[in-house]
Amino acid sequence: MSGLVIASAAIGLAPAAEPAAAIRVDHHTHLNSPAIQAFVPKFCQSIRRYGKCDAALTTPHSPADLLVAMDKAGIERALVLSTGYLPQSPMMDPPPTNAAQLMRAANDWTVGLARDHPDRFRAFVAVDPLRPTALAEIARWKGNPAVAGLKLHLTSSGVELRNDAHVAALARVFRAAAKAHWAIVVHLRTQRGDYGAADVQRFVRDVLPAAAGTPVQIAHAGGWGGIDKATLSALGAFAHDMQADPQAFRHVWFDLSGVWTGKTPSADKRAFVALIRKIGPRHFLPGSDWPYNGTDLADYYGRIYPQLPLTPTEWAVIRSNVAPYAR
Repeated sequence: MSGLVIASAAIGLAPAAEPAAAIRVDHHTHLNSPAIQAFVPKFCQSIRRYGKCDAALTTPHSPADLLVAMDKAGIERALVLSTGYLPQSPMMDPPPTNAAQLMRAANDWTVGLARDHPDRFRAFVAVDPLRPTALAEIARWKGNPAVAGLKLHLTSSGVELRNDAHVAALARVFRAAAKAHWAIVVHLRTQRGDYGAADVQRFVRDVLPAAAGTPVQIAHAGGWGGIDKATLSALGAFAHDMQADPQAFRHVWFDLSGVWTGKTPSADKRAFVALIRKIGPRHFLPGSDWPYNGTDLADYYGRIYPQLPLTPTEWAVIRSNVAPYAR
């Protein structure tokens, strides 16, 4: 989910001579459980000091809605990322007394989707890594074949990658997920106004090794949606380290969910493409952040995606990429 889970001249490519490669998997989608959907109005009321909630957060969307959008776009499967971290967010003031129960209910519901639609959905449970409930919730699901991975949202959870205690807690959660043999999807950007390379360097040094080779997917290519100075700084730090030691990052991917729109400046798109080329297109995964960039996946992947000035060959690689945990 882009931003704080709140709202936070297109470059057209000439039509390709051959059709764009089919996208088989959307690596970043959300569906709120009924318990979370009922909680969202309180969440939005509490976080007014940060900004307005995205209307897509407060609008109910059903599994059937997502399946219709997937079918229209020809998408076979989607990773559905639980939003169970929301009730435990420090943005909530006062915190709800039933936050832990809401988190567990959200994860129960999300895992149920994978059980009900095993060919279409892969479930990622969610925790707040700074809460004492995090490791217990991971243990609750360990060994469950319906769970593909763990979703973490550092912005919503108030994690600071320059805080030693926060980094240690995050590493413990990564280690627990690795022991459960789960993939990890992490919204890495924090609330810091100067987030960027320094935070990525700390993450790479002190957290990523705890994954021990377990697949790690960096949401929104290291940002929180959109291309800005912070996103380019963060992705640039990854590019530097990956060029220096590519083997150490064989298990790291970046999803391209909500990173650019038709209004993104051309210079920002070009800078972003340059970093994709430094890292290598095979490390980038198609994702939409559905429903936060609209509910029409065919339009998103057919009209918005091609506005990034990659070559047809580069696009063919990215659009065809399927992470091992999404197969």
